Amino acid sequence: MLLVDDHRIVRMGLKVVLECEPDLAVVGEAGDLDSCIAAFERFQPDVTLLDLRIPGGGLAALKKIRSIQPDARVLVLTTSEQEEDVHGCLENGACGYALKSMDPVKLAGAVRAVLAGEVWLPPEVARIRAARQSAPALSDREKEVLELIAKGLTNPEIGSVLSISRSTIKVHVAHILEKLGVADRTEAAAEAFRRGLLQG
Repeated sequence: MLLVDDHRIVRMGLKVVLECEPDLAVVGEAGDLDSCIAAFERFQPDVTLLDLRIPGGGLAALKKIRSIQPDARVLVLTTSEQEEDVHGCLENGACGYALKSMDPVKLAGAVRAVLAGEVWLPPEVARIRAARQSAPALSDREKEVLELIAKGLTNPEIGSVLSISRSTIKVHVAHILEKLGVADRTEAAAEAFRRGLLQG
């Protein structure tokens, strides 16, 4: 395995936990995007354990690894439960999405599942994934409107920024509320931040 996390103490802890298992071994470590790619190319690990919050970006590392080796097995290990993070990783080829709060014993099981060619998701992440797949996605225009709603703009102000009529804005807002399952604009903004659709 290759361990990728920008905190050395976290890598040390992971190594201790995983190497207690007789069938698992850590062949390399990395703390940022560049060292991750260099280590991946050098060691060609069976599984890469990848944190999303590394300098340079964990998602960027995932994409690069998959471009180097399309069947690479990457298990994301992170603190993020944001919908956009989960979706982004799985859409870009991650074989699993584990949370750092999980039981260390279960982590070894997750690694073995990924090694066996399975997709591994804990229940809370599987629920996020299922909700995303069953919910209608926002259009690009609706995302633009939502971003302006979150900034506190009124419908006339949004119409002016996007050069569209007030009636069209009303339709977009109605669709946004329906798709996010919320009652008003304030709830829409809060839900969008919770899901990771908007960045704070």
